[in-house]
Amino acid sequence: MLEPKVWQLTAGSAVLGLVLAAGAVALAGPWDSGQRKAERDWAAAQGRTGGAHHPGGHPGKPAPAPSAAGVLDELAPPVESLSAPADLPDGLRKTLGPLLESPDLGPAPAASVVDVATGKQLFGERADRPMAPASTIKIATAVAALSALGPDHRIGTTVVTADDKAKGDDKGDDKGGDEGDSEGDDKAKGDDPTEITLVGGGDATLDRKRLRALAEDTARALRDRGVHEIALRFDVSLYSGPREHPIGPNDNIAPVTALMNGQGRLDDSARDSFGGPAPRSGDPAGDAADVFADLLRERGLKTSGPPAMRKAPKDADRLAVTYSRPVSALVERMLTNSDNDIAESLVRQTAIKAGRPASFAGAQQAVQAELKEQKLPVGGALLRDGSGLNRHDRITSGLLTALLARAADPDRPELRPVLTGLPVAGFSGTLQGRYTDADAITGSGMIRAKTGTLTGVNSLAGTVVGPGGRLLAFAFLAEKAPGPDTAQRALDHLSAELTS
Repeated sequence: MLEPKVWQLTAGSAVLGLVLAAGAVALAGPWDSGQRKAERDWAAAQGRTGGAHHPGGHPGKPAPAPSAAGVLDELAPPVESLSAPADLPDGLRKTLGPLLESPDLGPAPAASVVDVATGKQLFGERADRPMAPASTIKIATAVAALSALGPDHRIGTTVVTADDKAKGDDKGDDKGGDEGDSEGDDKAKGDDPTEITLVGGGDATLDRKRLRALAEDTARALRDRGVHEIALRFDVSLYSGPREHPIGPNDNIAPVTALMNGQGRLDDSARDSFGGPAPRSGDPAGDAADVFADLLRERGLKTSGPPAMRKAPKDADRLAVTYSRPVSALVERMLTNSDNDIAESLVRQTAIKAGRPASFAGAQQAVQAELKEQKLPVGGALLRDGSGLNRHDRITSGLLTALLARAADPDRPELRPVLTGLPVAGFSGTLQGRYTDADAITGSGMIRAKTGTLTGVNSLAGTVVGPGGRLLAFAFLAEKAPGPDTAQRALDHLSAELTS
């Protein structure tokens, strides 16, 4: 248990962090009445599952929720007041230089610290050296997806049919009386079941709750058309290439498919907000189709045989649709929880937008092209996946700080979820249990950062409100670290030094 003085220091650091964070809110927004914009959009989108009775709007893209006017603009200091004093780089060299030499960070760690308001690099050590980023690569995934798709884009999962019997064309109800109804019923019993297809759109957050709503809309649409027996198919053709991540079957990621329920998790974590390792199904798409079939049967539809994988006909009519939360919310959740499934989904959505194959290779090409188009320093970068699980990924600490600075650019408000999604030191996501040591506790509540951990690889990249209220972006990459715990503490210490 911590001593009273330590608890007081923790509380004081948290309060101070919140006060100073408010001063940087214009750079770290977007905020609507004190809420993250993505959270506000999600709240407005609840209950909107689409379907045959979905009212108004473009059929494939619901209108974004309106945003309230900013209420904290007056707290933002003018840009000129955020410029770094002349002695800050020298101070950082004296402070950070010795800490980077810690053996806990391996033989040659890399570092970059940038003044966000000016874009000036205040400190750099091997900042242009490509290194394994682990999950900090998700910052690049987030910037590419938000830039290419826009923050309000939603990923749809649809149910379609090309069967004439589901189109409401039955003209056999012109006979009056009970006799005519009996003949119609007898005829329907002899018909083949209506074929419908559950089409995966690449939504890695699809869960049983939304599948239930989709089944309700589907059953209603079929009943309205006089259909009571179906043959269920499922279509995962949106994605191409290998399903398995190069690391192989792993509790940290499901096979990458365009259709899944609860990220293929086989434990109770699928009922929560996901995040973290869990046993995974080897066939997430087939399992999702089985769940959907059960939900349809619960709603009175008879199914003919188990679901079968088949590509939907090109001329199919849509019966129902459910949409993911906006990409802004998906980005925030991906960064906060370090969600690998969402990361791989977002890079494939980026590839689809660019007209490239939705595969590991196509996603790599699309993301690197998107970042290059944004004139970011992508030299030497290799983005083999969107999650950072691939040990062959390479990125520079200079690119990471450039991505964070771009996300804070007042002219690029669509990128703000990159900053608002970063975990808060000592409070949320993958940083909840960190920054507790005496040499790092000053960073608690003051730092927002993305973590990265693979065997022998540890990284940390994020933002901190530094001296004078300046917003600084930092990135530290370490390879061949002797142990993850000691490396994490060393990274926490490095970033905490930026607060003073």
